[in-house]
Amino acid sequence: MQSLPRKIRVSIAAQRLELLESSGNGSERIVAGYPVSTSVFGIGSEPGSHRTPVGKFTIGEMIGAGAPVGMVFVSREPTGEIASSVSLYDPRDLVLTRILWLEGLEPHNANTRDRYIYIHGTNHEERIGEPSSHGCVRMRNADMVELFAQVEPGLPVTIEA
Repeated sequence: MQSLPRKIRVSIAAQRLELLESSGNGSERIVAGYPVSTSVFGIGSEPGSHRTPVGKFTIGEMIGAGAPVGMVFVSREPTGEIASSVSLYDPRDLVLTRILWLEGLEPHNANTRDRYIYIHGTNHEERIGEPSSHGCVRMRNADMVELFAQVEPGLPVTIEA
């Protein structure tokens, strides 16, 4: 897919996701950067907390390749409903467009996959840039399509406070 190793870094403080590329000499460059929205409930890995976990992760699964922008996913399955046909101000935390399902690599975040923590598109694009999710990392739908095309399963992800 790419010639140099890549990784994702999410900064909760900055509400920003960066796609980084490492060179052979240990330096990194930012390939792409996007505003995001993490949990309104803060940082944590407790089941049922709706908090965004921190630490080291990997992309465990990529879901939604080829789906229309705005496709609504429920339990990681496309519903056939497109966000333009639902209110973008729907109070539900809809999972749209694409899903990067994260797997925790450290003891404190090992339950991340079981908590269904994703990087995904959202119906709340107006809140991107501020904490407002229920644990996931939300992105604008166009940004999610762009990022999805540049990553692959197994790619390292770091989420930092």
